[in-house]
Amino acid sequence: MRAVLLILASLAAAVAMARPELDNNTSMVHMDIKHRQLIILKLLNHITEPLMYKDLEDWGKNFKIEDNMDLFTKTDVVKHFIKMIKTGVLPRGEIFTLHIDRQLKEVVTMFHMLYYAKDFDTFIKTACWMRLHLNEGMFVYALTVAVRHREDCKGIILPPPYEIYPYYFVRADVIQKAYLLKMKKGDVDLKLCDFYGIKKTDKDVFIIDENVYDKRVHLSDEDKLRYFTEDIDLNTYYFYFHVDYPFWMKDTVMDKNMKTRRFELTVYMYQQILARYYLERLSNRMGMIKEFSWHKTIKKGYWPWLQTSNGIAFPVRFNNFVIAHDYNRDVIRLCEEYERIIRDAIIKGFIEINGMRLELTKTEDMEVLGKLIYGKIDKIDLDRTVVDSYRYLLIVMKAALGLNTLHSDKYFVVPSVLDQYQTALRDPVFYMLQKRILDLVFLFKLRLPSYTKEDLYFPGVKVDNVNVDKLVTYFDDYLMDMTNAVFLTEEEMKKTKSDMKFMVRKRRLNHQPFKVTLDILSDKAVDCVVRIFLGPKKDHMDRLIDININRLNFVELDTFLFKLTTGKNTIVRNSHDMHNLVHDRMLTRDLVKKVESITDMRDLLIKDLRNYHTGFPTRLLLPRGFDGGMDCMLYVIVTPLRLVDNVDMNVLDIYRKDLVRDFRSTVLLDKMPLGFPFDRRIDVGNFFTPNMKFIDVKIFHKKMTCDMKTRWNRWVLRDYNMVDRTNIDSDTYFVDTDLNMKMDRNINLTDM
Repeated sequence: MRAVLLILASLAAAVAMARPELDNNTSMVHMDIKHRQLIILKLLNHITEPLMYKDLEDWGKNFKIEDNMDLFTKTDVVKHFIKMIKTGVLPRGEIFTLHIDRQLKEVVTMFHMLYYAKDFDTFIKTACWMRLHLNEGMFVYALTVAVRHREDCKGIILPPPYEIYPYYFVRADVIQKAYLLKMKKGDVDLKLCDFYGIKKTDKDVFIIDENVYDKRVHLSDEDKLRYFTEDIDLNTYYFYFHVDYPFWMKDTVMDKNMKTRRFELTVYMYQQILARYYLERLSNRMGMIKEFSWHKTIKKGYWPWLQTSNGIAFPVRFNNFVIAHDYNRDVIRLCEEYERIIRDAIIKGFIEINGMRLELTKTEDMEVLGKLIYGKIDKIDLDRTVVDSYRYLLIVMKAALGLNTLHSDKYFVVPSVLDQYQTALRDPVFYMLQKRILDLVFLFKLRLPSYTKEDLYFPGVKVDNVNVDKLVTYFDDYLMDMTNAVFLTEEEMKKTKSDMKFMVRKRRLNHQPFKVTLDILSDKAVDCVVRIFLGPKKDHMDRLIDININRLNFVELDTFLFKLTTGKNTIVRNSHDMHNLVHDRMLTRDLVKKVESITDMRDLLIKDLRNYHTGFPTRLLLPRGFDGGMDCMLYVIVTPLRLVDNVDMNVLDIYRKDLVRDFRSTVLLDKMPLGFPFDRRIDVGNFFTPNMKFIDVKIFHKKMTCDMKTRWNRWVLRDYNMVDRTNIDSDTYFVDTDLNMKMDRNINLTDM
């Protein structure tokens, strides 16, 4: 309540004060990208604490929103924002989730304020005001989305979400150890340091192990996949995809390149994550993803072992969880009814909604179906600046599985991991839900005819040979900066930096670099699209998988445009340079130093920050595999380039002068559907053509020794090894006769 009164007082003071005129020293309109970058990094530093940069604090305190309405392109947005502030907003310190209607409306209104600021000066001052007065979770979300969608913010690099808010990526016991070190100023018993895996470097950097061999919260065999589902880069990829394509955002707000086939890309992203997850299940001898049913128990539980910044732990779902209860039966009925409406629309071939008839019979209608499932069909006369209360299918499903956010208190909720985009991939139920939703998409695809020979054939082009290096995976260590999870002292706030820095050491999947070499024969010079897929060959019981079942399990490794010449074309694709991959992200404090020392941000974007927000982690290109080799198939197809209308080909030029945003998918430039040719049922008799090729590959896993395991065995498991604790006084402890004594086999037993 006190926070709301302070905000109201700040707004009331705006009426009595004139708008300050900006002089040349304070104006940020002509500020270069380097200085804009540093301001954004400062705003997102130690987000759970007060703003500690004096210049930004002054901008926020001196900016009066009510007296500066003409600095926004839409005054209605400002009026709505002021009304919202006077009504009351989510207090600082509370946990924000998009799945509460009121919180969704509040954060979208905050985004509109930032998005409709006329210039960068107004944008930053509005952001500084929000940083001082509004909920930190909402501020991070609204600012992140605004930076990704404003024209004058293109080229700005955001800190990775695991550094902004480490609570969603680091186990609670590790953060607790960091607080222990902070309270004791690093003076911890050496034996405790060895037990916990704590090391100190020369520069007051403390490294704490997140011991993956500590399995106290493992509830089922699904926990064997935690190295994949809890990977910080995979969860960052999913979060940034949502930031670029929020379900609530109207197409009119989006950049023209980003809204191209927006919902088809959303559906394809979910299908690819599902296929990649299945490959990881096969690597651990686990079967198909279980079917999800509202009226059956969820046999496999999940214990997140995460804690939010206000001290509340994420809820546990134990084994044999019962979904249907009296308090959520209405939500389950809503889910089933919505699914039935979409399924009936697919079968009928059309749907009538909001006074419109939408067809669902053609290839391009995939966009309509994607919007029905993952978005919302707008009313014709709807004011596009206002987000009305609605639920899309995935949110409703999560509401029934979590703590029923559909009927929760407007503020004080305890969201499950499914309710946060930074943590949703951790829960095995997420993949069961997505499988159920994507079944609707697969039903629609069954209505479309199989690809004909003419659709697949590329006259005069042949894939002559495909050669792949040995594929080897392994586990290595990664140091993640979690300093923002630990509060600063008053002296550190004055210095705007922490004296003690905390890193968490994580085990993660990686692979050795490899190359794919293609020999393509062509009788003419022509533009083409090359697609490379990786898929399983056998299931978890070593049975060959039928191609029409297996086609949905193929992961797109690489897709690129190429200009074939007459004769033999040899193409070499390096695993690190394949399309839309991102390497290990730079530590934010290293990024700050680099930005301060360089003169041209463009060089930094090309060399070190390529695909920083859009890229899939290059480490996870391959599944774990087996020690003796996991049987997989590599599929290559070369097709003619069928360019979409009015496309800007400069988006593919990585050396252009205006490089500001990564292009997420090259195949969006091609008219063929995403996932082609595996997106439709395969007519085997007409499928195979010279311009495609399947080859067998094996993925080997190399076991590495880890000190986390040896330390766990030394400190914990030694007390459970009964053989080591049994006193054996002599060699004849178990039997009276030495079994190794030489015996005469011909002797009479009676003589003995």
